[in-house]
Amino acid sequence: MPDTTAPFEVFAIRYAHHGGRRPEENFIGGGDFHDADSPLDYFVWVARRGQEIYLVDTGFAQEAAAQRKRTLLVRPAQALAGLGIDAAKIEHVILTHLHYDHAGTLDDFPAATFHVQDAEPAYATGRCMCHKVLRQPYDVEDVVGFIRKVYADRVVFHDGTAELAPGLSLHLVGGHSRGLQVVRVWTRRGWVVLASDATHLYANIGRSLPFPAVYSIGDMMEGFRRVRELADSEDHIIPGHDPQVMVRYPAASAALEGRIVRLDVAPKA
Repeated sequence: MPDTTAPFEVFAIRYAHHGGRRPEENFIGGGDFHDADSPLDYFVWVARRGQEIYLVDTGFAQEAAAQRKRTLLVRPAQALAGLGIDAAKIEHVILTHLHYDHAGTLDDFPAATFHVQDAEPAYATGRCMCHKVLRQPYDVEDVVGFIRKVYADRVVFHDGTAELAPGLSLHLVGGHSRGLQVVRVWTRRGWVVLASDATHLYANIGRSLPFPAVYSIGDMMEGFRRVRELADSEDHIIPGHDPQVMVRYPAASAALEGRIVRLDVAPKA
């Protein structure tokens, strides 16, 4: 990336948690995890450069938390206030995919245009949704809400790689869902990849162990390779649900400890 391209600040916002999980819920292929707890955190992400703001995913609200027995810590739109961001004024929202924990609360962002891969809504409204195991991660009302945004001219579709701004691009990887995309962001420490559910946990990509919620294991494995190609190093890959993200990276401020961390700086030693 040319030196003339200004870097983005990048943040992970922790908005929900799911404890009490066993390793077999997070890994296909075993490993030496034995009886270790394997919790998940839930995040949305922000890339900010001056007045440019890109929100990555929109999380879920209390109704979904109650239905799926997750612990909602804060509604994502409300959490943005910790960064001085007004959710009602955000103009660009990237939806990595349309699963319930990534594409709920769309109405909390009334000024936003939503960016999605062609393949994702086609998958989420197509014949694969006749199979309960494949539709389980989707919420039908979220999908219907997304279609309403299409009819309101508030969705931009992408087919593969797309540059939204200098230093910020989208990349189709599939695997977890047919239209899953990752976000590559230029920062002061180099290229960071917000991998979303291309790798739920560091150990998924680190040990080449796929996550069980999957459309195509082959595409998921190839997605690991693609994410590595896009990132400057393993330390530049940000998984979608790993509680270690909150441990490895510094808080955006002392007041935001345990809630929002900075990803545009190197991990803590």
